[in-house]
Amino acid sequence: MTLRGHQSWIFENKPRIFGSASVVGPFEGQGPLANDFDIIHGDLMLGQSTWEKAESKLFEEAATIAIESAGLTKEQIQFYVGGDLLNQIISSSFAARTLSIPYLGVFGACSTSMESLALAAQIVNAGSAHYALAVTGSHNATAEKQFRYPTEYGSQKPPTAQFTVTGSGAAVVSKHGNGPLITSATIGRVVDMGITDPFNMGAAMAPAAVDTIQAHFRDLRIEPGHYDLIVTGDLAKVGFEIASELLKKHHIPMNQTDFRDCGMMIYDYEKQSVQAGASGCGCSATVTYGHLLKQLRAGTWKRILVVATGALLSPISYQQGESIPCIAHAVSIEYDGTN
Repeated sequence: MTLRGHQSWIFENKPRIFGSASVVGPFEGQGPLANDFDIIHGDLMLGQSTWEKAESKLFEEAATIAIESAGLTKEQIQFYVGGDLLNQIISSSFAARTLSIPYLGVFGACSTSMESLALAAQIVNAGSAHYALAVTGSHNATAEKQFRYPTEYGSQKPPTAQFTVTGSGAAVVSKHGNGPLITSATIGRVVDMGITDPFNMGAAMAPAAVDTIQAHFRDLRIEPGHYDLIVTGDLAKVGFEIASELLKKHHIPMNQTDFRDCGMMIYDYEKQSVQAGASGCGCSATVTYGHLLKQLRAGTWKRILVVATGALLSPISYQQGESIPCIAHAVSIEYDGTN
């Protein structure tokens, strides 16, 4: 690995996404990306006794399918890097208990999808593992219960609120085999603009996304046109509009590329009631490991940059009136035509 600039890594040894999977709930299965998911569950409980156990089940399924798609067994995976939104990242940790793979638990809120992928790529690139697994996810009912109000409460939500994705995405990273290349990563810094409203996450996260995007271009000495697609994690309508305006203000020529947001891609705004759009660790994970990788392999794009965003609040910090610190991590993925 080579440090490029102040906060970016270049992976010279070409770690690849050797296998991947995305597993979602029923609501996500009604959206426009349904055909790109490996499993669509018809029941939010997944046959479990609690929402939290259901969320762990999502992790286990995504990990198992990703490993199988790489033609491997879980015993061949050296490290599992993962995290989620719940206190003490229990969904990921309990899944690690079941999978029994050496485990590194990480937390970056919704940015965990690219944080875990960047770290898995770093481990493989350094020769510290033959195979590393990156997994993250979320569940609508667990996130609502922990961060806002239980679904059963029936509280009204403002238009700026977002809808947490029920889903998990997993990727097996290796220097062996075929698949899309992980070429670089930019590790974000914490940005806090003083927003305290947990129903306005997009506005809170947008400046962090912009900061990381600027850092990526600055460190690698490239412009947006280097990529066929740049996609943010889960800013949704409100945050994406703010990010677009900030990038324009900073004279970043995003018109050179296709600029989108995972939180605006996974649901159908006309048919599904999702307020501003999607959020959650499962948002960018399922869109990336499902839809985006399939589009890369189909030749729609050759080179993409995924900028996963996260709000680093907790229920306690919110109740104490703390502002919401945010972060974004970016990973560039290329496809050279090797299946």
